Amino acid sequence: MATDATNGAAPAAPQVTFTALKPQVFVEASKVNDAVAFYKAAFGAEEVNRVSNPKRKADQELPLLLSAEIKLGSSTILISDLADDSTAPVKASGTGLVFCLETEEEDIEAAVEKAVKAGAVAESEVTEGDGACCGGRVGKFKDPYGIVWLLCAPAKKCADVEA
Repeated sequence: MATDATNGAAPAAPQVTFTALKPQVFVEASKVNDAVAFYKAAFGAEEVNRVSNPKRKADQELPLLLSAEIKLGSSTILISDLADDSTAPVKASGTGLVFCLETEEEDIEAAVEKAVKAGAVAESEVTEGDGACCGGRVGKFKDPYGIVWLLCAPAKKCADVEA
């Protein structure tokens, strides 16, 4: 290993600049289309890209879709099928993942109700103040694919409140 001539320390590694974080959600095999439809109905998500598996044949049982890319607000999420022979980094769906969607809207109840109508299950009543993770209002539900979602309207900052 090379060392720095001035202080004997190893030279610094080149800096890597990241441009985005794209969570990837794995759902039960061949459920990507259903998941995309759910996220569109529940959150108004927009599908921006789809990647098919070039090695799959239409008559095979395993999924043809590697991933669907959706936009939620300014964030991007990849939704992928999880198959037994998959090279996916996980082998089970719904493993301790929680997404927090932040909004400026006050009506968290209506947003949770929209998700429930699309197929989610509410996990608790909307909490507010000290009982909420963001100090504002939070609704919690689980989508049909085992992912827990928090819909959060952060507390108003003092500067935002009129005197």
